[in-house]
Amino acid sequence: MTVTFFTLVCTPMMRPPASGQTDTDDAESSADVVSGKVSTQTAERRVNPTSLSVIRVLVEDYQGDNLSYPSRIFVDPVKREVYVTDSGNGRILVYTHDFYPLFSIGEDKGIEAPVGLTVDRHGYLFVVQTEGKKHSASRISLFDPALRWKKDILFTGFPGAKGFSPKNVAVSAKDLIYVAGDGHPGVVVLNREGKFLHFLIPSDRLGKGEEEKVTICDVTTDRTGHIYLLSEDMGRVYVYDKDEKFVRKFGKKGGSTGKLSRPRGLTVDEAEKRVYVVDYMRHTASAYSEQGRFLFEFGGKGWSKGWFQFPSDIALDTSGNVLVADTFNNRVQVFTVE
Repeated sequence: MTVTFFTLVCTPMMRPPASGQTDTDDAESSADVVSGKVSTQTAERRVNPTSLSVIRVLVEDYQGDNLSYPSRIFVDPVKREVYVTDSGNGRILVYTHDFYPLFSIGEDKGIEAPVGLTVDRHGYLFVVQTEGKKHSASRISLFDPALRWKKDILFTGFPGAKGFSPKNVAVSAKDLIYVAGDGHPGVVVLNREGKFLHFLIPSDRLGKGEEEKVTICDVTTDRTGHIYLLSEDMGRVYVYDKDEKFVRKFGKKGGSTGKLSRPRGLTVDEAEKRVYVVDYMRHTASAYSEQGRFLFEFGGKGWSKGWFQFPSDIALDTSGNVLVADTFNNRVQVFTVE
């Protein structure tokens, strides 16, 4: 495997918020750029990102075959392994915590069209799959900690189930399964056995438009039980507590710095109290405080290291590194943010 190093220190790829810029409806923040450092003055902890470094570029599997349109990333916090949906090859690749390619999960395990995945607190792997040649319906394939197939969970028991097209999945500390996808607003909530329970649906409006039920493209949870929903259409993140009570929303729709055009994936950095969101159309990744204040962004459209072409997901490993699925560059880039 080829290992590439690249270091970036406050080039235009890392952009701070403009002075006085606010990205929540009721929050106030200001930013000063001094000697290339970003200082966000709020009641929260100071955030001073000074450099961004690409420490790894994952482009191949354990046999030396290239990745093809990697779309989703998940890091198992217990085994510290990195899972990547290699969509163009219809498989899942597994890497060690130091990014050595271990093995792939493919057709022999029932993986055909993976689009999302997660590992729960018991070590079970949940793989969201769309229709394929051998399966006519979308499903969640469940594997035990030894990666033995256990069962397929089909989407039934709710209106529009046949037209529901899943995109990603998360499992809460209460063992509830949250599935984001097209065909129904909000997320579908299932119990441990895969039985439909209810929907979790935010309501919102764009600008002065009418309030509507929001479609969700990605979902994740944190160790405290909070549930994070991402809307590509609204350019917002919606946060709920472990009892599904609404906590806050943040993000603004738009095509400029500090705004979200077509966000596709998000992850939570609990140690640094940040939320990262990757924007498919702006080719960037944005960082927010846990309260929803825009902090900085990095990336931009390009082919060199540190740049993206239609990135579709973002994750955090157990060392605090940020991993981005750089989909149309056929690679996963690993960053450190200091």
